[in-house]
Amino acid sequence: MTQQQLTASRNPVLSVPPAAPADAAAYFAASLAFHADVSDVAAVVAAGGDARTRGFTVVDSRSTQSWDQGHIPGAVHLPTAQIPQLAPEFLDRDTPVVVYCWGPGCNGATRAALALATLGYQVKEMLGGMEYWIREGFPYETADGPARREPDALTAPVGADDCGC
Repeated sequence: MTQQQLTASRNPVLSVPPAAPADAAAYFAASLAFHADVSDVAAVVAAGGDARTRGFTVVDSRSTQSWDQGHIPGAVHLPTAQIPQLAPEFLDRDTPVVVYCWGPGCNGATRAALALATLGYQVKEMLGGMEYWIREGFPYETADGPARREPDALTAPVGADDCGC
């Protein structure tokens, strides 16, 4: 038995070997085509402008109660169940969509992205959702007005504008 085989048999990380580099590159490139990072979305939203100048529309797929509790400034509110009826009214098919829900423990944004893609929209899911938007200290709007929390040191660098990744 080789050292690599011995290590893999005792190591749960390597019990399934890593993909070949070309396969890994294809997988990660595809992942970037389907997902957007909270920090990247926040940077573009903070620069201002509308969906046309930003290059994408942000869609909140949560309930009205959740929307009122807090949403990304400038987002369009399209609860997942209402996407087939409301998307044509509120979205431009030529403008990509970035959709979010509560956070990584919720697949609402995935379901909303599927609904939008089925209707012919280009769509990305924002990783981390509203939870990470708030945890990273970005401003949001509530039914009572603007809000912002201090960044959580476990999700955002303290004293820096970005994580450098």
